[in-house]
Amino acid sequence: MKDFSASIKQIYQEERFMFILMIWNAVSAIALFVIGVVNLNPSAAVVKIGYGDIGGYRSGSWADMLTFPLLAIIFGVFHNLIAVRIFKKRGAGMTKFFLIATTALIICTGIVLLRLLEKV
Repeated sequence: MKDFSASIKQIYQEERFMFILMIWNAVSAIALFVIGVVNLNPSAAVVKIGYGDIGGYRSGSWADMLTFPLLAIIFGVFHNLIAVRIFKKRGAGMTKFFLIATTALIICTGIVLLRLLEKV
C-alpha cells in the first residue's frame, strides 16, 4: 500500500495530465455506474439488452443489464489500479495511452447504454 501511495504522489507531482485522466476515468465511471443502476427495471419481464446480428435489438432479462454497472466498476477502479502498475513498469507514455483507451471505452459503453435505454 505504501508503494501504491508513493506512485500516486509521483504521478500527481510529475504527470498532471495523467492524474487528471485517472480522475476523469473514475468520475465518468461513477456516472456510468449510477446511470446503469438507476435505469435497471426489475419489474419488466423483458428489456433490450443488446443489438442483434442483422439489425434491431435483442431482448433478455433485466438482470443482463447488470453488466453495465459491472463494467463501470471495472473501468473506474481496476483500470486505475492497472494504470498505476503500468506507470511503475512502463512509464508515462504507455499509461497515458491506456487511460485514453479506457476513456474511449467508457464513452462507447455509455453510448450503448443510453441507446438501449432509448435516451439517445
